[in-house]
Amino acid sequence: MLLVALTAAPLPQGAAMAAPLLVQAEDAQNDRPAQRPAASGPALHGLSGPYLAARMAAIANDYRPAARYFLLALAHDDDDAFLQDSALIALISAGEMERAAALAGTISDQGRATELARLMQRAEMARAGRWEALADSIAAAPTAGDAVSPGGSKLVDGMMRAWALLGAGRAGESLTTFKSLAEMRGAAPMVNYHLALAKARVGDFEGAELLLADPATGAHILGVIAHAQALSQLERNRDAIAMLEATPGFAQEPLLVSLRDRMVQGETLPFDVARGPADGMAQVFLTFGSVLASSEEPDPLALIHARLAEYLAPDLAEARVLAAQLLQDFGQFDLAEAEFEALRELGDMRPVAELSRIDALARAERLDDAEKAALALTAAHPDLAQGWIALGDMLRQQEKFAQAVPAYDKALDLIGKDGAEARWFPLYARGIALERSDQFPRAEADFREALTIRPDSAQVLNYLGYSLVDRGDKLDEALDLIKRAVELRPDDGYILDSLAWAYFRLGNYPQAVPPMERAVAAMPGDSLVNDHMGDIYWMVGRQREAEIQWHRALSLKPETEAEADRIRAKLERGLDAVLDSEKAGRATPAEPRAPEPARAD
Repeated sequence: MLLVALTAAPLPQGAAMAAPLLVQAEDAQNDRPAQRPAASGPALHGLSGPYLAARMAAIANDYRPAARYFLLALAHDDDDAFLQDSALIALISAGEMERAAALAGTISDQGRATELARLMQRAEMARAGRWEALADSIAAAPTAGDAVSPGGSKLVDGMMRAWALLGAGRAGESLTTFKSLAEMRGAAPMVNYHLALAKARVGDFEGAELLLADPATGAHILGVIAHAQALSQLERNRDAIAMLEATPGFAQEPLLVSLRDRMVQGETLPFDVARGPADGMAQVFLTFGSVLASSEEPDPLALIHARLAEYLAPDLAEARVLAAQLLQDFGQFDLAEAEFEALRELGDMRPVAELSRIDALARAERLDDAEKAALALTAAHPDLAQGWIALGDMLRQQEKFAQAVPAYDKALDLIGKDGAEARWFPLYARGIALERSDQFPRAEADFREALTIRPDSAQVLNYLGYSLVDRGDKLDEALDLIKRAVELRPDDGYILDSLAWAYFRLGNYPQAVPPMERAVAAMPGDSLVNDHMGDIYWMVGRQREAEIQWHRALSLKPETEAEADRIRAKLERGLDAVLDSEKAGRATPAEPRAPEPARAD
């Protein structure tokens, strides 16, 4: 799928390019963001109370309370540089840009402007169109080499100054500055993207197109849009259409499809990916924000750059997407929702961004909100298979299995028979939903088709194998399937639990002991695995050890009260008596859980 972000090139010293921020991983279902503190708090007096409250909120990335408490602290010590900068960081991160601009002005007036305060003031000058003053202020500011910093980078400063020069009507100096910056080690692709935008702004579409045709420069969504617009301005719509259709993930990007359709109708696209120097500066912030967001643990400065980008260009959708995804990563879902709402108001519901939003809501256990978001996505983009998969996932995770099946049906119809690899996950997920809604013949067919696509999928082998064992059907094949899954994932506690439980259900109790002990070693904190270990110990005559495992299972908080009651009954009456009661229809035995994915991979 085409990347939503935004940098065209690595930083000097080989820093990585921005990667997709939406990561769908079949084994990521247990990830959960930290709980956020409450947005409000008690009235705090003096300096120490607000300061401590602000620090706690800042540590939790809870930006609005952090800003409020830092400002309260500043009311008691209005010239403390640390408090001023901390308040400025919190205000910008929370998107309270007018208040941030006022504070940055105060800091500057006091004669001790920080790098961040200078950066905020540069954004203000750009918004006001004070290009000469901006160019002069950047030229006079201290720099900090060519590494990324929030306002002291030679590369960042140089690119901003080049755009300011263009805004001041000094186009020749602007282009010369960009060309000089492109000579910095590792910076050429990134700078050349901005040089292409600047060339287009002065009417040199041939020069812009030549730069954007280089994949190192233009192989991101804004670069692709700019390239298409430059080609269209050169009356080369046919080439632009071919370029768009050859772009990876083209069909999943409605904006690119719309550009293609407009050119098919004979329209010449305006060059509006950067409508002027302010948009260009916004994209400088966006470029570096994307770089800072690309690490495994996003740098908090990435959010500051994204906020400054959208402050300069409120309709720059990519800046809002980046801000929303970062806010989700930091657990700030309410602030992220405001960004998604702004995107919808712009008429720019990006499927990639919406899928990221659904994923984040699911990780935050806000499944009802995630389901609503998935329904909205399928309504807006009914031909997007990933939207229907996301809807099916949200329904399945809420155990609405029968309702999930039609969503997966729609996704598979859209993918078609030719998209074999793309069919694997929805087949597996639909198989789970069918099995859980008592439609096993269809479920078995889905699992077997999924295995033809990925024969070594341990998850599918395990799920199908255990389902067959549970039904008492094709037992030799079923055990072979589970054993193959164990070979592929010998340390997977869920799969080991399935093998042991299969032996248990078949009455092969001694054979169940070794894999069950390995499952407990792999998942010592899992209540159900310890419960199963107790059952197996009981059946091989190790009753005292069985009771120890059941006590441990109780201490680990079973998922349901019914599971807890069953464990208590075993401790009171023994497993034999409980099984006799279940055979008489007075209870239902606990089943092992399959290691099913929470989201599409």
